[in-house]
Amino acid sequence: MTGSARRQLFVLAPIPALALGLTACATTSEAKVSIGLVVPTSGVHKSIGTDMSRGFDLYLDQHGGKLGGRLIDVVEADEGDRAETGVAAVTRLIQDDEVQAVVGLVSSETALAAKDVANNSETPLIVTGAGADQLTDGSDYLWRTSSTNSDIGGALGKAVAQETDRGTAYVIGSDDAAGHEFSDSFMIALEAAGSSVAGQSYTPAGVTEEWSGLFDKAKDSGADAIFAAYAGKEAEAFVQQYRESGLAKSTRLYGPGFLTEGDVLSALGSTASGVRTALHYSDAMDSLMNDAFVKDYRKAYDATPTVYSVQAYDAAAALDKALDLSDDVNRNEIADSLGSVGTIVSPRGNWTFDPNHNPDQPYFLRVVKGTADGPRNVVLQEITSAGS
Repeated sequence: MTGSARRQLFVLAPIPALALGLTACATTSEAKVSIGLVVPTSGVHKSIGTDMSRGFDLYLDQHGGKLGGRLIDVVEADEGDRAETGVAAVTRLIQDDEVQAVVGLVSSETALAAKDVANNSETPLIVTGAGADQLTDGSDYLWRTSSTNSDIGGALGKAVAQETDRGTAYVIGSDDAAGHEFSDSFMIALEAAGSSVAGQSYTPAGVTEEWSGLFDKAKDSGADAIFAAYAGKEAEAFVQQYRESGLAKSTRLYGPGFLTEGDVLSALGSTASGVRTALHYSDAMDSLMNDAFVKDYRKAYDATPTVYSVQAYDAAAALDKALDLSDDVNRNEIADSLGSVGTIVSPRGNWTFDPNHNPDQPYFLRVVKGTADGPRNVVLQEITSAGS
Protein backbone atom coordinates (compact mmCIF):
# COMPACT_ATOMS: atom_id res chain seq x y z
CA MET A 1 0.00 0.00 0.00
CA THR A 2 1.49 3.35 -1.03
CA GLY A 3 -1.25 5.65 0.16
CA SER A 4 -3.90 5.88 2.82
CA ALA A 5 -6.87 3.54 2.83
CA ARG A 6 -10.13 4.96 4.13
CA ARG A 7 -12.59 2.39 5.37
CA GLN A 8 -16.03 2.49 6.91
CA LEU A 9 -16.82 0.01 9.65
CA PHE A 10 -20.23 -1.62 9.42
CA VAL A 11 -21.73 -3.00 12.60
CA LEU A 12 -24.56 -5.47 12.90
CA ALA A 13 -27.17 -4.37 15.44
CA PRO A 14 -30.50 -5.72 16.68
CA ILE A 15 -33.48 -4.19 14.86
CA PRO A 16 -34.66 -1.97 17.76
CA ALA A 17 -31.18 -0.54 18.25
CA LEU A 18 -30.79 -0.01 14.50
CA ALA A 19 -34.10 1.79 14.35
CA LEU A 20 -33.07 4.09 17.17
CA GLY A 21 -29.81 4.77 15.36
CA LEU A 22 -31.67 5.74 12.17
CA THR A 23 -33.90 8.09 14.14
CA ALA A 24 -30.87 9.72 15.70
CA CYS A 25 -29.22 10.14 12.31
CA ALA A 26 -32.33 11.82 10.99
CA THR A 27 -32.32 14.41 13.74
CA THR A 28 -28.63 15.19 14.13
CA SER A 29 -25.84 16.30 11.82
CA GLU A 30 -23.00 14.95 13.89
CA ALA A 31 -19.72 14.97 12.00
CA LYS A 32 -17.50 11.91 11.99
CA VAL A 33 -14.16 11.94 13.77
CA SER A 34 -11.24 10.82 11.61
CA ILE A 35 -8.66 8.60 13.30
CA GLY A 36 -5.48 7.53 11.53
CA LEU A 37 -4.31 3.94 12.02
CA VAL A 38 -0.68 3.37 11.02
CA VAL A 39 0.38 -0.28 11.26
CA PRO A 40 2.42 -2.60 9.04
CA THR A 41 0.17 -3.97 6.31
CA SER A 42 3.19 -5.31 4.43
CA GLY A 43 6.68 -6.51 5.31
CA VAL A 44 8.08 -8.60 8.15
CA HIS A 45 5.74 -7.18 10.80
CA LYS A 46 2.55 -7.58 8.77
CA SER A 47 1.07 -10.11 11.24
CA ILE A 48 1.54 -7.64 14.12
CA GLY A 49 -0.19 -4.98 12.05
CA THR A 50 -3.08 -7.36 11.43
CA ASP A 51 -3.43 -8.03 15.16
CA MET A 52 -3.44 -4.29 15.92
CA SER A 53 -6.04 -3.51 13.26
CA ARG A 54 -8.25 -6.29 14.55
CA GLY A 55 -7.99 -5.11 18.15
CA PHE A 56 -8.88 -1.52 17.24
CA ASP A 57 -11.73 -2.61 14.96
CA LEU A 58 -13.16 -5.00 17.55
CA TYR A 59 -13.54 -2.22 20.11
CA LEU A 60 -15.32 -0.08 17.50
CA ASP A 61 -17.59 -2.94 16.50
CA GLN A 62 -18.50 -3.51 20.14
CA HIS A 63 -19.42 0.18 20.49
CA GLY A 64 -21.52 0.69 17.39
CA GLY A 65 -18.70 2.23 15.36
CA LYS A 66 -18.48 5.14 17.82
CA LEU A 67 -16.00 6.52 20.32
CA GLY A 68 -17.23 9.02 22.86
CA GLY A 69 -20.63 8.88 21.19
CA ARG A 70 -19.19 10.09 17.87
CA LEU A 71 -19.03 8.12 14.63
CA ILE A 72 -15.47 7.20 13.71
CA ASP A 73 -13.89 7.19 10.27
CA VAL A 74 -10.71 5.09 10.33
CA VAL A 75 -8.06 6.05 7.76
CA GLU A 76 -5.41 3.33 7.57
CA ALA A 77 -1.86 3.67 6.20
CA ASP A 78 0.99 1.18 5.89
CA GLU A 79 3.85 1.66 8.35
CA GLY A 80 6.07 -0.60 6.26
CA ASP A 81 9.51 -1.83 7.32
CA ARG A 82 11.42 1.46 7.37
CA ALA A 83 11.19 4.58 9.51
CA GLU A 84 10.95 6.72 6.37
CA THR A 85 7.84 4.84 5.27
CA GLY A 86 6.15 5.02 8.64
CA VAL A 87 6.89 8.70 9.25
CA ALA A 88 5.65 9.57 5.76
CA ALA A 89 2.42 7.69 6.50
CA VAL A 90 1.88 9.59 9.76
CA THR A 91 2.65 12.91 8.07
CA ARG A 92 0.27 12.18 5.21
CA LEU A 93 -2.60 11.30 7.54
CA ILE A 94 -2.12 14.48 9.55
CA GLN A 95 -1.56 16.89 6.67
CA ASP A 96 -3.62 15.45 3.81
CA ASP A 97 -6.34 13.43 5.56
CA GLU A 98 -6.55 15.87 8.48
CA VAL A 99 -7.14 13.14 11.08
CA GLN A 100 -7.78 14.23 14.66
CA ALA A 101 -5.48 11.58 16.17
CA VAL A 102 -3.09 8.85 15.04
CA VAL A 103 -2.89 5.32 16.51
CA GLY A 104 -0.36 2.55 15.90
CA LEU A 105 3.36 2.15 15.14
CA VAL A 106 5.32 -1.04 15.78
CA SER A 107 8.87 0.21 15.18
CA SER A 108 10.56 2.26 17.90
CA GLU A 109 12.71 4.01 15.29
CA THR A 110 9.58 5.07 13.43
CA ALA A 111 7.80 6.15 16.61
CA LEU A 112 10.74 8.27 17.75
CA ALA A 113 10.78 10.13 14.43
CA ALA A 114 6.98 10.40 14.25
CA LYS A 115 6.97 11.95 17.72
CA ASP A 116 8.37 15.17 16.25
CA VAL A 117 5.65 15.19 13.58
CA ALA A 118 2.97 14.81 16.26
CA ASN A 119 4.45 17.51 18.47
CA ASN A 120 4.95 19.99 15.63
CA SER A 121 1.42 19.52 14.31
CA GLU A 122 -0.09 19.30 17.82
CA THR A 123 -1.73 15.97 16.98
CA PRO A 124 -2.24 13.24 19.60
CA LEU A 125 -0.27 10.09 18.75
CA ILE A 126 -1.13 6.92 20.67
CA VAL A 127 1.64 4.34 20.22
CA THR A 128 0.35 0.77 20.38
CA GLY A 129 3.58 -1.15 19.80
CA ALA A 130 6.97 0.54 20.07
CA GLY A 131 8.69 -0.02 23.43
CA ALA A 132 11.73 2.31 23.30
CA ASP A 133 12.35 3.74 26.76
CA GLN A 134 13.05 7.29 25.55
CA LEU A 135 9.88 7.56 23.48
CA THR A 136 7.55 9.02 26.08
CA ASP A 137 8.70 11.95 28.19
CA GLY A 138 5.46 13.62 29.14
CA SER A 139 4.85 15.24 25.73
CA ASP A 140 1.32 16.63 25.56
CA TYR A 141 0.78 14.81 22.27
CA LEU A 142 2.37 11.40 22.73
CA TRP A 143 0.85 8.50 24.67
CA ARG A 144 1.57 4.79 24.78
CA THR A 145 -0.72 1.79 25.41
CA SER A 146 1.96 -0.88 25.06
CA SER A 147 4.91 -0.97 27.49
CA THR A 148 8.51 0.15 27.93
CA ASN A 149 11.35 -2.27 27.32
CA SER A 150 12.91 -1.53 30.71
CA ASP A 151 9.69 -2.26 32.60
CA ILE A 152 9.49 -5.73 31.09
CA GLY A 153 13.18 -6.48 31.64
CA GLY A 154 13.08 -5.14 35.19
CA ALA A 155 10.02 -7.17 36.13
CA LEU A 156 11.63 -10.34 34.81
CA GLY A 157 14.93 -9.70 36.61
CA LYS A 158 13.19 -9.73 39.97
CA ALA A 159 11.22 -12.86 39.05
CA VAL A 160 14.29 -14.81 37.90
CA ALA A 161 16.16 -13.95 41.08
CA GLN A 162 13.25 -15.33 43.07
CA GLU A 163 12.77 -18.46 40.96
CA THR A 164 16.47 -19.43 40.96
CA ASP A 165 16.89 -18.69 44.66
CA ARG A 166 19.31 -15.85 43.79
CA GLY A 167 21.20 -17.93 41.26
CA THR A 168 22.99 -16.68 38.17
CA ALA A 169 21.77 -15.86 34.66
CA TYR A 170 23.54 -15.75 31.30
CA VAL A 171 22.27 -12.91 29.09
CA ILE A 172 21.95 -13.22 25.31
CA GLY A 173 20.35 -10.50 23.23
CA SER A 174 20.07 -8.67 19.96
CA ASP A 175 22.74 -5.99 19.55
CA ASP A 176 20.33 -3.10 19.04
CA ALA A 177 18.60 -0.52 21.22
CA ALA A 178 15.74 -2.81 22.21
CA GLY A 179 18.02 -5.75 22.96
CA HIS A 180 20.16 -3.64 25.27
CA GLU A 181 17.21 -1.95 26.98
CA PHE A 182 15.66 -5.32 27.78
CA SER A 183 18.99 -6.82 28.88
CA ASP A 184 20.31 -3.86 30.88
CA SER A 185 17.11 -3.46 32.89
CA PHE A 186 16.99 -7.22 33.48
CA MET A 187 20.56 -7.31 34.80
CA ILE A 188 20.07 -4.26 37.03
CA ALA A 189 16.96 -5.78 38.61
CA LEU A 190 18.55 -9.24 38.86
CA GLU A 191 21.55 -7.91 40.76
CA ALA A 192 19.44 -5.62 42.94
CA ALA A 193 17.48 -8.72 44.00
CA GLY A 194 20.66 -10.50 45.11
CA SER A 195 21.45 -12.59 42.02
CA SER A 196 24.36 -12.19 39.60
CA VAL A 197 25.12 -12.21 35.88
CA ALA A 198 27.17 -15.22 34.74
CA GLY A 199 27.99 -13.62 31.39
CA GLN A 200 26.51 -11.76 28.45
CA SER A 201 26.66 -11.95 24.66
CA TYR A 202 25.02 -9.93 21.88
CA THR A 203 24.37 -10.84 18.27
CA PRO A 204 23.92 -8.70 15.13
CA ALA A 205 20.29 -7.58 14.96
CA GLY A 206 18.05 -9.17 12.39
CA VAL A 207 20.64 -11.41 10.74
CA THR A 208 21.72 -13.96 13.37
CA GLU A 209 20.84 -17.53 12.43
CA GLU A 210 22.98 -19.68 14.72
CA TRP A 211 23.59 -19.61 18.50
CA SER A 212 25.39 -22.89 19.28
CA GLY A 213 28.60 -21.16 20.39
CA LEU A 214 26.67 -18.96 22.81
CA PHE A 215 24.82 -21.95 24.21
CA ASP A 216 28.22 -23.52 24.92
CA LYS A 217 29.31 -20.34 26.74
CA ALA A 218 26.12 -20.32 28.80
CA LYS A 219 26.60 -23.97 29.73
CA ASP A 220 30.26 -23.46 30.66
CA SER A 221 29.35 -20.46 32.84
CA GLY A 222 27.27 -22.69 35.11
CA ALA A 223 24.35 -20.28 34.90
CA ASP A 224 21.08 -21.31 36.51
CA ALA A 225 19.05 -19.51 33.83
CA ILE A 226 19.35 -18.00 30.37
CA PHE A 227 17.79 -14.65 29.52
CA ALA A 228 17.15 -14.04 25.81
CA ALA A 229 16.02 -10.75 24.27
CA TYR A 230 14.68 -11.56 20.79
CA ALA A 231 11.44 -11.22 18.85
CA GLY A 232 9.94 -12.41 15.58
CA LYS A 233 11.90 -14.84 13.42
CA GLU A 234 15.00 -14.52 15.59
CA ALA A 235 13.00 -15.55 18.65
CA GLU A 236 11.61 -18.52 16.77
CA ALA A 237 15.08 -19.69 15.67
CA PHE A 238 16.62 -19.06 19.09
CA VAL A 239 14.03 -21.12 20.99
CA GLN A 240 14.25 -23.92 18.42
CA GLN A 241 18.03 -24.12 18.75
CA TYR A 242 17.86 -23.83 22.54
CA ARG A 243 15.66 -26.92 22.56
CA GLU A 244 17.97 -28.78 20.16
CA SER A 245 21.06 -27.88 22.22
CA GLY A 246 19.87 -29.95 25.18
CA LEU A 247 20.13 -26.97 27.55
CA ALA A 248 16.40 -27.13 28.18
CA LYS A 249 17.04 -30.22 30.33
CA SER A 250 19.19 -28.29 32.80
CA THR A 251 18.86 -24.52 32.30
CA ARG A 252 15.54 -22.70 32.19
CA LEU A 253 14.99 -20.06 29.47
CA TYR A 254 13.47 -16.66 30.26
CA GLY A 255 12.80 -13.61 28.11
CA PRO A 256 10.50 -10.70 27.33
CA GLY A 257 7.07 -11.94 26.27
CA PHE A 258 7.82 -11.42 22.59
CA LEU A 259 10.03 -14.51 22.76
CA THR A 260 6.87 -16.67 22.62
CA GLU A 261 4.11 -14.26 21.50
CA GLY A 262 1.70 -14.53 18.59
CA ASP A 263 3.08 -16.03 15.38
CA VAL A 264 6.27 -17.09 17.18
CA LEU A 265 4.38 -19.46 19.47
CA SER A 266 2.20 -20.66 16.61
CA ALA A 267 5.32 -21.62 14.66
CA LEU A 268 7.14 -23.22 17.61
CA GLY A 269 4.24 -25.13 19.11
CA SER A 270 5.32 -27.59 21.80
CA THR A 271 8.99 -26.77 21.13
CA ALA A 272 8.46 -23.70 23.33
CA SER A 273 7.09 -25.72 26.27
CA GLY A 274 8.55 -24.55 29.56
CA VAL A 275 9.88 -21.21 28.26
CA ARG A 276 9.06 -18.45 30.76
CA THR A 277 8.42 -14.87 29.79
CA ALA A 278 7.25 -11.57 31.26
CA LEU A 279 4.53 -9.49 29.64
CA HIS A 280 1.44 -7.48 30.53
CA TYR A 281 -1.02 -9.81 28.78
CA SER A 282 -1.78 -13.42 27.92
CA ASP A 283 -4.83 -14.73 26.09
CA ALA A 284 -4.93 -17.39 28.81
CA MET A 285 -5.45 -14.86 31.63
CA ASP A 286 -8.27 -15.93 33.93
CA SER A 287 -10.74 -13.06 34.17
CA LEU A 288 -14.30 -12.49 33.05
CA MET A 289 -13.32 -9.57 30.83
CA ASN A 290 -10.50 -11.44 29.14
CA ASP A 291 -12.67 -14.52 28.65
CA ALA A 292 -15.26 -12.35 26.89
CA PHE A 293 -12.61 -10.53 24.87
CA VAL A 294 -10.99 -13.76 23.65
CA LYS A 295 -14.41 -15.20 22.77
CA ASP A 296 -15.45 -12.10 20.80
CA TYR A 297 -12.08 -11.87 19.04
CA ARG A 298 -12.14 -15.52 17.99
CA LYS A 299 -15.70 -15.18 16.75
CA ALA A 300 -14.84 -12.09 14.71
CA TYR A 301 -11.53 -13.22 13.22
CA ASP A 302 -11.18 -16.97 13.77
CA ALA A 303 -7.90 -16.20 15.54
CA THR A 304 -6.55 -15.81 19.07
CA PRO A 305 -5.75 -12.29 20.29
CA THR A 306 -2.19 -11.28 21.12
CA VAL A 307 -0.71 -8.51 23.23
CA TYR A 308 -0.64 -6.42 20.04
CA SER A 309 -4.41 -6.83 19.69
CA VAL A 310 -5.01 -5.72 23.27
CA GLN A 311 -2.74 -2.68 22.99
CA ALA A 312 -4.72 -1.39 20.01
CA TYR A 313 -8.02 -2.33 21.67
CA ASP A 314 -7.01 -0.23 24.67
CA ALA A 315 -6.01 2.70 22.44
CA ALA A 316 -9.59 2.72 21.21
CA ALA A 317 -10.80 2.55 24.82
CA ALA A 318 -8.62 5.54 25.76
CA LEU A 319 -9.89 7.54 22.79
CA ASP A 320 -13.45 6.56 23.70
CA LYS A 321 -13.06 8.16 27.12
CA ALA A 322 -11.12 11.16 25.78
CA LEU A 323 -13.71 11.96 23.12
CA ASP A 324 -16.46 11.63 25.70
CA LEU A 325 -14.66 14.29 27.75
CA SER A 326 -14.14 16.58 24.75
CA ASP A 327 -16.71 19.26 23.98
CA ASP A 328 -15.08 20.00 20.65
CA VAL A 329 -13.49 17.55 18.27
CA ASN A 330 -10.09 19.10 17.72
CA ARG A 331 -6.59 17.76 18.18
CA ASN A 332 -5.64 19.87 21.18
CA GLU A 333 -8.78 19.11 23.14
CA ILE A 334 -8.43 15.36 22.49
CA ALA A 335 -4.80 15.49 23.62
CA ASP A 336 -5.81 17.39 26.75
CA SER A 337 -8.65 14.96 27.49
CA LEU A 338 -6.31 11.96 27.27
CA GLY A 339 -4.74 13.27 30.46
CA SER A 340 -8.05 12.86 32.28
CA VAL A 341 -9.25 9.44 31.13
CA GLY A 342 -8.36 7.77 34.43
CA THR A 343 -8.57 4.00 34.66
CA ILE A 344 -8.72 1.94 31.47
CA VAL A 345 -10.67 -1.27 32.06
CA SER A 346 -8.87 -3.81 29.90
CA PRO A 347 -8.55 -7.54 29.16
CA ARG A 348 -4.99 -7.22 30.52
CA GLY A 349 -6.25 -5.83 33.83
CA ASN A 350 -7.05 -2.27 34.85
CA TRP A 351 -4.34 0.33 34.20
CA THR A 352 -3.79 4.09 33.99
CA PHE A 353 -1.37 6.42 32.19
CA ASP A 354 1.60 7.41 34.35
CA PRO A 355 3.02 10.98 34.38
CA ASN A 356 5.13 10.18 31.28
CA HIS A 357 2.06 8.83 29.46
CA ASN A 358 3.17 5.17 29.67
CA PRO A 359 0.85 2.49 31.06
CA ASP A 360 1.08 1.99 34.81
CA GLN A 361 0.15 -1.67 34.63
CA PRO A 362 0.76 -5.12 36.11
CA TYR A 363 3.20 -7.57 34.50
CA PHE A 364 2.87 -11.33 34.56
CA LEU A 365 5.27 -14.25 34.61
CA ARG A 366 4.06 -16.71 31.96
CA VAL A 367 5.07 -20.22 30.96
CA VAL A 368 4.29 -22.06 27.73
CA LYS A 369 2.10 -25.07 28.48
CA GLY A 370 0.02 -27.42 26.41
CA THR A 371 -3.73 -26.85 26.77
CA ALA A 372 -6.90 -28.04 25.08
CA ASP A 373 -6.41 -25.12 22.68
CA GLY A 374 -2.76 -25.97 22.01
CA PRO A 375 0.38 -24.40 23.55
CA ARG A 376 -0.42 -21.13 25.35
CA ASN A 377 1.35 -18.63 27.59
CA VAL A 378 -0.20 -19.60 30.92
CA VAL A 379 0.09 -17.02 33.69
CA LEU A 380 2.00 -18.19 36.76
CA GLN A 381 1.90 -15.03 38.86
CA GLU A 382 1.74 -11.25 38.77
CA ILE A 383 5.14 -9.60 39.02
CA THR A 384 6.21 -5.97 39.30
CA SER A 385 8.68 -3.84 37.38
CA ALA A 386 12.00 -2.84 38.92
CA GLY A 387 10.70 0.52 40.08
CA SER A 388 7.53 -0.81 41.70
